[in-house]
Amino acid sequence: MRNLARAREGLETDTGHDQARERLVREYASIPPGSPIRLRKRTSNLFRSRERSSGPGLDVSGLDQVLSVDPVSRTAAVQAMTTYERLVDATLAHGLMPLVVPQLKTITIGGAVTGLGIESTSFRNGLPHESVRELEILTGAGEIVVAYPSGENSDLFHAFPNSYGTLGYAVRLVIDLEPVHPFVRLRHVRFTSLEALSEAIEAIVATSAYDGEPVDFLDGTVFGVDDAYLTLGSWSQTAPYTSDYTGQKIYYQSIRTRDSDYLTVRDYLWRWDTDWFWCSRAFGAQNRVIRALWPKRWLRSDVYAKLVGWESRHQVVARLDHLRGKPPRERVVQDVEIPLGRTAEFLGWFLREVPIVPVWLCPLRLRGAGVQTDTQTPGEQGPWPLYPLHPDQTYVNVGFWSTVPISPGGRDGQVNRRIEKAVADHDGNKSLYSQSYYPAEEFWALYGGTTYANVKALYDPASRLLDLYAKAVGGR
Repeated sequence: MRNLARAREGLETDTGHDQARERLVREYASIPPGSPIRLRKRTSNLFRSRERSSGPGLDVSGLDQVLSVDPVSRTAAVQAMTTYERLVDATLAHGLMPLVVPQLKTITIGGAVTGLGIESTSFRNGLPHESVRELEILTGAGEIVVAYPSGENSDLFHAFPNSYGTLGYAVRLVIDLEPVHPFVRLRHVRFTSLEALSEAIEAIVATSAYDGEPVDFLDGTVFGVDDAYLTLGSWSQTAPYTSDYTGQKIYYQSIRTRDSDYLTVRDYLWRWDTDWFWCSRAFGAQNRVIRALWPKRWLRSDVYAKLVGWESRHQVVARLDHLRGKPPRERVVQDVEIPLGRTAEFLGWFLREVPIVPVWLCPLRLRGAGVQTDTQTPGEQGPWPLYPLHPDQTYVNVGFWSTVPISPGGRDGQVNRRIEKAVADHDGNKSLYSQSYYPAEEFWALYGGTTYANVKALYDPASRLLDLYAKAVGGR
């Protein structure tokens, strides 16, 4: 193995990590050339159809621990299969949290870096990969390398976000942390105009304040074209009360009924997980009678994801709908980034053309400009070429997750493809965790094709791993 470095910043490499990493390398080497390679793990937050693999998959069970938390340097060394639920528990014990904590408990830190992640601190802290100091990767060539933002293997470091395991697999990361307070105070501010909402976002991003009060967290919920909310969170040392949305009460419903609220920091970070935003309603979990009988430990996103996976395999609900004469349905599960100046226009189009509400909003601004890599051509944007956002631009993540009926004479994927075109028309980007329908030429123009090809040739010269198009669009 070339370039196998120990962790810097005074963080020790754990013996158990060494063993798990070496086992992973051996397993990778034992897979015959040409055989499919996938990770074997318990949970997934991907929503694309994929061919079933008969291979055993790489065992990553020993790579799911927080190795160390350093309160002085405010860093953590973390194995890549560690869930954010486990990571947050470890860092909160030191009065710290990751700079961006994606909304769902079972998202892994390696998944958030290679597949992107976002949350309500993203207007000031960017995306999870921007707080990574050091990235240990098993490359497609079967070697362990350590990549840094500049210098050694920086080309791989910058191409890794949005590569979805097609350049290699994250093994260990060193990330930045920030201090927390015990509570978060929430203000739910209603807007009857999408343009006014966009103007408020612009002001908050510029000043980190609203009506003279600080804003540390910022996201939004759109229930209709004239019924939208920004939720403004601010740190608080005290709280007159705290609400509990882990049982019978449902967080997103409180947005329209309360002007203010208080949550513990942990409950704030996981406020969306209990009901998978609002998607638990598809399983009846928001029905009062069913919810009273539903075990509290099963009110969480990974349980709902398993139910979706079960339905995808067996099509029980789809068959029942067919027997009842209902039309088949297309799954529309997407997150897109739209420039703030085009957000109201895009939302107007979406609410007219796609019958899905609520819609989630999360403002985003890249944390830093990064560095130009040796393999990046002048025509491609940095610093993250596979998901090229402008460093000086504010974006709004628009998230919508549901199904829509397929119209007579229509076909599955038609609505998703219309959305892809609308995103491009509004100068936006679409995340690749769900189904995509791009033609190859359009895809590579959007997702850093030249840089990707150069880095792929360096770190996976035999193409043992799928390329990004085959994985994101080809369903392989």
